[in-house]
Amino acid sequence: MKRHTKTWLAALFTLAGLGLSACKDYLNEELVSTLTYDYYNTEQGLQDLVKSAYEPTRAKFEGEQGYTLFNFGTDEFTHGDQVNFVYYNTYDARLNPNNGIDNFENDFWSRCYQGINRCNTGLELIPKIAGTTTLATDVQKTQRMAELRFLRGLYYFQLVQQFGAIPLVLKSSEGVQLEFPRTDVPTIYRTIVSDLRFAAANLTPTNTEFGRATRGAAQHFLAKVYLTRGSAVTDVRGQQPTDIDSAAYYADQVINAGTFQLETDFGKLWDISNYSNSRAAQTSKEIIFASQFNNVLTLAGSLGNTMHLYYSIQYDVNVPGMTRDVAGGRPYRRLMPTNYAMDIFDRKNDSRFYKSIKTAYYSNTASSIPKWTAADAPTPAQVGQPKFAIGDTAMYIIVNTPQTALTNAQITKSRYLIAARYYRTASGALASYYSPTGDVGVRSRFPSLVKFLDPFRANVNETRGTRDGILARLGETYLIAAEAYGRKGDYAKAVTYINTLRQRAAYKAGEAKPSQFWKVEGGNKNDAGSTYPALQITTAKFSTNDPAEMYPASVSSEKDRFIHFILNERTRELLGELYRWEDLVRTETVLLRAPYHNPDAKNIQPFHKLRPIPQQHLERVFRDGKPLTSDERQAEQNPGY
Repeated sequence: MKRHTKTWLAALFTLAGLGLSACKDYLNEELVSTLTYDYYNTEQGLQDLVKSAYEPTRAKFEGEQGYTLFNFGTDEFTHGDQVNFVYYNTYDARLNPNNGIDNFENDFWSRCYQGINRCNTGLELIPKIAGTTTLATDVQKTQRMAELRFLRGLYYFQLVQQFGAIPLVLKSSEGVQLEFPRTDVPTIYRTIVSDLRFAAANLTPTNTEFGRATRGAAQHFLAKVYLTRGSAVTDVRGQQPTDIDSAAYYADQVINAGTFQLETDFGKLWDISNYSNSRAAQTSKEIIFASQFNNVLTLAGSLGNTMHLYYSIQYDVNVPGMTRDVAGGRPYRRLMPTNYAMDIFDRKNDSRFYKSIKTAYYSNTASSIPKWTAADAPTPAQVGQPKFAIGDTAMYIIVNTPQTALTNAQITKSRYLIAARYYRTASGALASYYSPTGDVGVRSRFPSLVKFLDPFRANVNETRGTRDGILARLGETYLIAAEAYGRKGDYAKAVTYINTLRQRAAYKAGEAKPSQFWKVEGGNKNDAGSTYPALQITTAKFSTNDPAEMYPASVSSEKDRFIHFILNERTRELLGELYRWEDLVRTETVLLRAPYHNPDAKNIQPFHKLRPIPQQHLERVFRDGKPLTSDERQAEQNPGY
């Protein structure tokens, strides 16, 4: 998504000078210390305040709290071999508010409430301004207030899913406030719905300032909120009998409006190397709402979008013919896909797998390309010659099965490095780069997610990414609609939405297929046909337990199969996009699916469905004019922590 960089950042610098700082680095850029709170009583001051209210949406992407709070401890990802916060995946005793290791819950909590306070301030002041230009009419004022109601609803939606009952603050901070009682979850959801409904009724369908909220964004999140509230079975979210109907209605509003459109090629959403710069890559009509990051690194904020760091593998060490480059990313290797995440795809026919996952690495340095020796050269004439050239395959990661495990001879005789999921050691024993016993020593090379790679970083070691962080796209809206109709019992309608996405996911007739299609997945190299017939489903999909869907043993009814199928389809469409922990908690399946598909998550307990309330918050809270006692702080904490 585009945006007007200078205008956006000027707003943040100005508000930093007024005490609503965006983040630490902005303070280092420019402090407008001569301004006072009277600036809020000007049209420009309020316009800048509204812009600044968007900035905390970055919290999901600008640091390690993103993957720890939204991807770890689920069925999709486990930990790689270089991670300091493994307890978010293993649910061990270190996952507590006093571990002294990380501050992720508090960081996310604080950023969301920072955004909420900015929204509250604007909502109080905009009606009072006697504007003459940009806030001169009720229409102009209502538009900005709708943006703020949208953002406030979004921040509360993020918070309630992570923490449950939370303080409900609907007025701006004036002076020092010390008492913040928690509000029950049903009341929080009613507030979210009210904010988003106001936004949906008053936001415009499009906006010339790309990056601002639109009607479709409010409707998408309304559909998601209603689906979340209405999905509750044993959880108490204030669910209403009409919630699922409302979810279907608002999802349909987004889909049928035509404002947003699915990309015809799934890979185009991620392969921004096809574009001249990272800004051009964010203009996809599929993106409904995104957190804005800047391509001017000196103005990019405290961290930038750092999600590109966490999925990359160790391709730059002990891989002949390879060195670290910008396109390949800086390999922090925090997250590794589980076997479920790899096997739930029909990898032969569903292009989403190889368009989401990188398994081939091509040589980018000649200095370390190996040469054939007399012991391994196919012919005597090749002895002493390079095994491959720059641009040729240097490493190939094979997603195979135990039945197709490579032999030691196949691996050692290859001209390039092979990392096979399953292989036979020299003794013939079956081995894998993924050890379900929790050994992280073998987790440095695996299929890696490409959705966050940022080839427009300044250099190979730059951690600050410039890509916008997608918070809503039309592909998810289709899945929200499908789930809503399925929950209503209209499986035929649900299937139409699912098949729309699957038609996009299939290789098109004449489309070039990756070499894995025939080298690994059993396809015919000369097959130029569409794979959609193999992906298309009918309602019969939910009437029996298809082994390909990898359902837990307790899944036996049509309704349960549908819910678990939708969760599988969300993996196939949205793998790694920072939704999964919320998806499993929303559907009350995290206790079943996380340990079933991710052996490292075997310690999960019912209380882990909520995060701990940040200890820093509890230590700042007063009651009746006095700090909370230790017993009172414990009573305010979520159970189990």
